[in-house]
Amino acid sequence: MEKRAKQAVIGTLLVLVLILVLGAVTLVKYLSPGKEKMSLADYYHVPAGEAMIILDDKIYEKNAMIFGGELYVDFDTVVQRFNKRFYWDNAEQVLIYTTPTEVIKARPQENSIEINGEKNACDHPVITEKGGVLYLLLDFVAEYSDISYRAYSAEEGTVQRVLITSVYGDYLYTNVVKKTQLRTDADRKSPILKEMAEGEKLMLLDGGGSQKNGYLTVMTEDGVRGYVLNKCVSEGYYEKLVSDFKPPVYTGAADGEEVLLVWHVVTNSTANGNLAGLIANTKGVTVVSPTWFSIASNDGAISSLADSGYVETAHELGLKVWGLVDNFGENIDSYAILSSTTARERLEKELVSVALSCGMDGINIDFESLPVEAGPHFIQFLRELSVSLRKHGLVLSVDNYVPAGYNKYYDFAEQGVVADYVIIMAYDEHYSGSAEAGSVSSISYVENAIRDTKEMVPADKIIVALPFYTRLWKETNVDGVTVLKVERTPGMADAAAILKENGVEAEWDETTCQYYAEFDKDGAHYRIWLEDERSLAEKAGRVWQAELAGIGAWRLGLETKGVWDVFAGQINEGE
Repeated sequence: MEKRAKQAVIGTLLVLVLILVLGAVTLVKYLSPGKEKMSLADYYHVPAGEAMIILDDKIYEKNAMIFGGELYVDFDTVVQRFNKRFYWDNAEQVLIYTTPTEVIKARPQENSIEINGEKNACDHPVITEKGGVLYLLLDFVAEYSDISYRAYSAEEGTVQRVLITSVYGDYLYTNVVKKTQLRTDADRKSPILKEMAEGEKLMLLDGGGSQKNGYLTVMTEDGVRGYVLNKCVSEGYYEKLVSDFKPPVYTGAADGEEVLLVWHVVTNSTANGNLAGLIANTKGVTVVSPTWFSIASNDGAISSLADSGYVETAHELGLKVWGLVDNFGENIDSYAILSSTTARERLEKELVSVALSCGMDGINIDFESLPVEAGPHFIQFLRELSVSLRKHGLVLSVDNYVPAGYNKYYDFAEQGVVADYVIIMAYDEHYSGSAEAGSVSSISYVENAIRDTKEMVPADKIIVALPFYTRLWKETNVDGVTVLKVERTPGMADAAAILKENGVEAEWDETTCQYYAEFDKDGAHYRIWLEDERSLAEKAGRVWQAELAGIGAWRLGLETKGVWDVFAGQINEGE
């Protein structure tokens, strides 16, 4: 009996010991970090033939493609994230990149590029296509863009990935101070991605590491993202990532002198002979822009009234000549012309050819009312034209409406890079289709144009164009409804004559900084905001106070003689 009791006690003790041992083992296993390892291939699941993009400190939504052992990035990502100057003509299947001195072309799957018309062999295609998506060679993109990248080849248990830096500045880092592991989650039981040795450098993510369960979110220098124990790394510290990219320098033919530009409307060859007589009444004019060229057809041909004798006369008078080209012709499809590489190039070549043959000093682009979809093609036209004009020392100037929400696609900032002068037409504040009568160019309209343009374009490239005309507004009552129309668009002398004929004296309006008059005649009510020496002096003063490149005026022959004393005085004051 006693023996049985002893055996029972011993058995019970053995069971207790076993329970304790099993409990201890379970506890140790519970308390110990997980040792399971996960390959990066299983972690990231990147398909074969692709490479994960880590853009700055985030995994990008699209992968790079691998063709012929080289990395390619989709075209949309390139232009939206890295460099908007890459241009694709889908109809003609050509990629174009324009530098200050080169027009570079590449075609899909071709191992060559064309630089200023000359073919150059390449080891790999610059552009390729897969599944209807265009891809650009990352090496080629990086050559012309403010990005840097590091690629990591696929190895056993790893994954192909490329780290692209496009945003520079301060990033937060930490160093491993105690050997630890990089895990898939903020949990010591989660799989291990990498063993971290003391001294390894990590980037802290999510605004400082986003602490969770004692772990920080980090990324290794080779782009593996995961979690590391906070107690195993140092305090965070900032390092500035600095780009070593050297942006292209867009030199031009601008000489830095103040510009006083006036447009000369030339509608036939006979008008070319009027220059000397018209200029004789001016003072201080430095540039004349004759309206010589128009787009004549949708294949990019131009009509021309250019005259070398006119240029010789202008030069004898100390004037530079910037021939104007417009898109005002009937049945002209500006989008079709600008979006076609062939038509665009014809237009560029014809303009440059005539400019050189006539001895002109520059080209003035006046493309108005472009459709929104023509915006990127218009800018590409300016880029390409600027290369040829820069080569020959000719000025490129571009006319624009005042900056507004509706014309952002004219891309003033890019114009300010590639063109010598961005001209803002600070008139037509109220035009023939306006819903109400008003000034053609009030002082606030000019001030806002100056302010808004300076936010996008260097001041020494901005010319503000002012009007030598106004509008006479006529209001009539038809069946109880007020009907508004522009009766006349007179020049300065004609506007003064209208008031004299009707026995009306204008009064100065401080709001618009113009003289204003109204009168009744033959059952109609008339309003007019005048341009004269005083109003133009106010506008010109704002231009020179802003230290801009100069003043333009529309148009020669509509002014009164005293205006030139005003402009000359402002220029002297600006000097």
